[in-house]
Amino acid sequence: MKPPRAVLMLLLAMPATLLAMPQSNPLALCTRSATLLACQDGKGSYYSVRTEGSTFYLRGYEHVSRRSWAQTNSRYGGLTFYTGLASDGEAWVGYSRRIGWTTLNRVSSSSGQRFNLHCSLIGGCR
Repeated sequence: MKPPRAVLMLLLAMPATLLAMPQSNPLALCTRSATLLACQDGKGSYYSVRTEGSTFYLRGYEHVSRRSWAQTNSRYGGLTFYTGLASDGEAWVGYSRRIGWTTLNRVSSSSGQRFNLHCSLIGGCR
């Protein structure tokens, strides 16, 4: 089953080392500064993450679908809220709650998709 697009946006909230390792594409080439991480894969897709205090901004372009998107994440302690919008009009909202080594994620999109994703350091995501 192909994961919903919103799952892909959620994965961008993961550590940068995971972001730079796509499974089916060659490794992404990344450039990093104090507040910006920008990467591009071998197939022409790219993304960037910019931080400003406890808020970070994600932007990307998916070469295959020719779809660009932007997402804003705001962190309050162990809770992160995010909203996003894609060039095809899809919008999504969600939150991540960190409890120890586990992150609980809930996402809803304008296409009617809703899901929960539970990730742990030891058990992975389910």
